[in-house]
Amino acid sequence: MTKPDFSKLTKDNIVDFIGDIFLRRGADSYLGEDVTMSEHMLQGAQLAEQAGANEEAIASALLHDIGHYTNEFPEDALEKGVNNYHDEAGAFVLKRFFPQSVTDCVQQHVAAKRYLCAVDPEYLNLLSDASVHTLKLQGGPMDRHEVDAFEEQPHLDTIIQVRKWDDEGKVAGVKTPDYDHYAPLLQRIVDRHAGTID
Repeated sequence: MTKPDFSKLTKDNIVDFIGDIFLRRGADSYLGEDVTMSEHMLQGAQLAEQAGANEEAIASALLHDIGHYTNEFPEDALEKGVNNYHDEAGAFVLKRFFPQSVTDCVQQHVAAKRYLCAVDPEYLNLLSDASVHTLKLQGGPMDRHEVDAFEEQPHLDTIIQVRKWDDEGKVAGVKTPDYDHYAPLLQRIVDRHAGTID
């Protein structure tokens, strides 16, 4: 698998780059779930939008799994029992263009699953079989020290909420807007963020 050349990404083409991923790879299967990757991510964004979330939270829900497409691990790494670190890969690519409020949600959505499994006894029962499988690869529920450290996250509430939308966004047959519906929102966030670092 050839790793994309991220050096060519700019604030003016990152949204189109992400859109191209949705177009080319969105129909990929999603780790044994009943939805494709794009259906899953679009459902997350729609759940955020329906909840009246702010633009950064909607973007986070939309992009939380983008790292499945941005690293050098093979597509079926998780199915073969290898952690592909898609949370870190996604945040790495996005951090040049999106604020920390978004990239923290992307980078921490796996940790949030481990956190919720540690602090909420009922949460594990809500996970899909595929999500339980990947939980084992990702370290299992957090221990007490990890929980304490995780609770120091500056965007903790949003990270946890994005995780919950992630878990809920796996329903076959749900009609959602397509990526183009969210592209202007993403571009507004990118442009605002660029204005803070220029």
